[in-house]
Amino acid sequence: MTDEMSPAERYAASRRRAEENATALAQFRELYEFGLDPFQIDACRALEAGSGVLVAAPTGSGKTVVGEFAVHLALAEGRKCFYTTPIKALSNQKYNDLAKRYGADRVGLLTGDNSVNGDAPVIVMTTEVLRNMLYAGSPALDGLGYVVMDEVHYLSDRFRGAVWEEVIIHLPQSVTLVSLSATVSNAEEFGDWLDTVRGDTQVIVSEHRPVPLWQHVLAGRRMYDLFEEKSGPVDPGGRREVNTDLERLARMENQRTYPRGRRGREADRERERRSRSRIWTPSRAEVIDRLDTEGLLPAITFIFSRAGCEAAVQQCLYAGLRLNDDEARARVRSIVEERTRAIPDEDLHVLGYFEWLEGLERGIAAHHAGMLPTFKEVVEELFVKGLVKAVFATETLALGINMPARSVVLEKLVKWNGETHADITPGEYTQLTGRAGRRGIDVEGHAVVLWQRGFDPTAVAGLAGTRTYPLRSSFKPSYNMAVNLVGQFGRHRSRELLETSFAQFQADRSVVGISRQVQRNEEGLDGYRESMTCHLGDFDAYMRLRRDLKDREADLSRQGAAQRRAAASDALEKLKPGDIIHVPAGKYAGLALVLEPGVPAGRAAVHRRGEEYHDGPRPLVLTAERQVKRLAQMDFPVPVEALDRMRIPKSFNPRSPQSRRDLASAMRSKAGTAGWVAPARHRKERSAAADDTEIARLRAEIRTHPCHGCADREDHARWAERYHRLHRDTQQLERRIEGRTNTIARTFDRVCAVLDELDYLKGDTVTPEGRRLARLYGELDLLASECLRDGVWDGLGPAELAACASALVYESRQSDDATMPKLPTGNAKAALGEMVRIWGRLDALEEDHRINQTEGVGQREPDLGFAWPAYRWASGHGLDAVLSDADMPAGDFVRWCKQLIDVLGQIGNAAPEGSPVRRNSHKAVDGLLRGVVAYSSVG
Repeated sequence: MTDEMSPAERYAASRRRAEENATALAQFRELYEFGLDPFQIDACRALEAGSGVLVAAPTGSGKTVVGEFAVHLALAEGRKCFYTTPIKALSNQKYNDLAKRYGADRVGLLTGDNSVNGDAPVIVMTTEVLRNMLYAGSPALDGLGYVVMDEVHYLSDRFRGAVWEEVIIHLPQSVTLVSLSATVSNAEEFGDWLDTVRGDTQVIVSEHRPVPLWQHVLAGRRMYDLFEEKSGPVDPGGRREVNTDLERLARMENQRTYPRGRRGREADRERERRSRSRIWTPSRAEVIDRLDTEGLLPAITFIFSRAGCEAAVQQCLYAGLRLNDDEARARVRSIVEERTRAIPDEDLHVLGYFEWLEGLERGIAAHHAGMLPTFKEVVEELFVKGLVKAVFATETLALGINMPARSVVLEKLVKWNGETHADITPGEYTQLTGRAGRRGIDVEGHAVVLWQRGFDPTAVAGLAGTRTYPLRSSFKPSYNMAVNLVGQFGRHRSRELLETSFAQFQADRSVVGISRQVQRNEEGLDGYRESMTCHLGDFDAYMRLRRDLKDREADLSRQGAAQRRAAASDALEKLKPGDIIHVPAGKYAGLALVLEPGVPAGRAAVHRRGEEYHDGPRPLVLTAERQVKRLAQMDFPVPVEALDRMRIPKSFNPRSPQSRRDLASAMRSKAGTAGWVAPARHRKERSAAADDTEIARLRAEIRTHPCHGCADREDHARWAERYHRLHRDTQQLERRIEGRTNTIARTFDRVCAVLDELDYLKGDTVTPEGRRLARLYGELDLLASECLRDGVWDGLGPAELAACASALVYESRQSDDATMPKLPTGNAKAALGEMVRIWGRLDALEEDHRINQTEGVGQREPDLGFAWPAYRWASGHGLDAVLSDADMPAGDFVRWCKQLIDVLGQIGNAAPEGSPVRRNSHKAVDGLLRGVVAYSSVG
């Protein structure tokens, strides 16, 4: 081909090669042993040309190469690069990678609990750290040329996503932004927004997986392909046919019936199923054994439960699985002992070290947020080195941690989302199965879904075939954000800045489609209006009378129900501990003993929107069936009275079955002695509608209206109902259009109104109290500031202050309303009570200004569940004593302690110079930062 070129063409080609070899990209490519993919080259060229880039590509495709090129450019140009990640574990991992490549003297790390070489030209940090630096105007921003935002799709996260948008909006225009995202279906929309707020931004989208992914279903002893062989591995584009064998199995399973006689244990029922069917859900040990036989290890099995992950390891150990030979076992023990050398022997026993080590030596481990960070890091290291071959993990492992496997197993396609059990989304399925297939090691990756009762192959194929999910903004203004913005830009400019958020960008775009729908609805209304026309009179007026009658009857019905609820609520408020009552309805109907009143002491006056007591008292009772339950208003359709009273022993423990049994027996005996019999069924009262003059008037007007005698009356009425429904829907759409216009700015105005009333802002001026609030980040920033202003923590010691500050960060994983959390006594308990009262005042103020917590704005109630463990740990108690008291996994304990240390640091910085709170917050940090909490995560 070269011989056929003319001399001029050969010269031009030579010039192009020389120019290309002189680029930074050419030098960068020499750092890698493998060639770069087309999407990586395109993104790097755009960066070198001075454009920002958004790279959206599947998990494991090598997006981070583009981020590393930004680091390379920054160093070559003598500028700085900040590499941000959503979680500390990712920051630690990326820090280690970059330090190996460029030298530890040129790379730093800044996370909430680690600061290494903070003046380096390349700094890896969590996104929150960069946000705080921007608001503080940190001098570290001088000379900043590039910011890499890894896992930028995190801005959809409803709890932390706003931080990503804050950074993108507030970064200086001179900074080039590199955004790395999982494959999202609206990458172009996100890119358009970045182009608007950041300037020229190239969108690079790649759907190609470097390692092909095959999908399977494991049923009984057989592994089925999810798709027909001719469909090939999973690749976007083109429909693939579901395996007909799987569809036939599903039909057979759904048609099969099983005896419902005696109730055996689950294991007995499973054995019965196996004997009657050739398909069943294989056990965890069987799955790993089968993957080992097929040569599909190492594998990650996703189980959406921490306890399930730990149980899976134990089940594999009990089944005698051994995936490591003697040499591998020795290497595992050597690495583990080296990495855990700093942990005292007494703590190792508490942390379950020896059981954990036995699993590791056999090549089996769990990985979840409840584990000690050091333990998780060891599992990750051993897995990457091939010394752990089976990991049972929760979905948190899919958030970017570099732990690729040959295979990924999904036990179930349903998970608990915090509110209910819901099907996983196509995006979540893609994120989880994206771990399968190690680039440069595996020829192909494998995703295995386990057969379950009611399995639907078509639904699974839909998950596997839908490769993308949309990016949705979760941006909302906060109090801290408001004072920082007003302090820097003034109120008017701040509103304009917030109007540039991705949230408002999406809202404005959605209005276009709604406006088109309103136009279509208005055309439909014209047709309905014509069809409902009656020759005898005004049918619209006739229908208004009918609707008024219906509404009046509904109002009276609601009023009656409200009066009955009020009477029942009044009766409940009179109950006292020790009252024996009869619960008239609900799941726990029958005799019950009141253990505590419906509203906790000292809290009755606090207005709680959307919370536990918003619908009246909810007494905690012991039922005749020995259950301790919190009852609701619906259990009392009629007023209730105490049948008798009895003393509740001080030794009564609601968690002790024996204690509950004894007290329930005493209650039944007491009720029997008093001659109690079940009350007669409540008789329904006469309806208020029967005597209502308004209803009588409307009925008379309807009968005398000309249209009432029309032969086609009901036909006209049907058209009129359609008209009314469509008219109502159109009005709702118009309200949505109105509501989506300037939504972020309106919320910002309401937040500023609260700050004005509390004297944090005065117009465009930030008061001294506001400057203190500007240094407090977190969900309960305003509550923390109010506590400082009111001197709530002034008389507390370091451990007591730690207990109180814990309420600002801790959130229990699930509500346990049967028992109140244990609290420190004395000053700490009084301060915690005062914090709750201040929150109640703020909650009422937020409601006055229409700030709604369900929309992600406002202050949630402080959670006191970690106050006792924090107090004990900060007081110097041992890990064993604290964890046994806290009933909490070690990993959770460490995580909450580190978040507590972070907020205590903020409190110390915000408190007045030389104040006891500033002094004691630093002492509290020292008291908390010891033992398992102090082990460094950077290695």
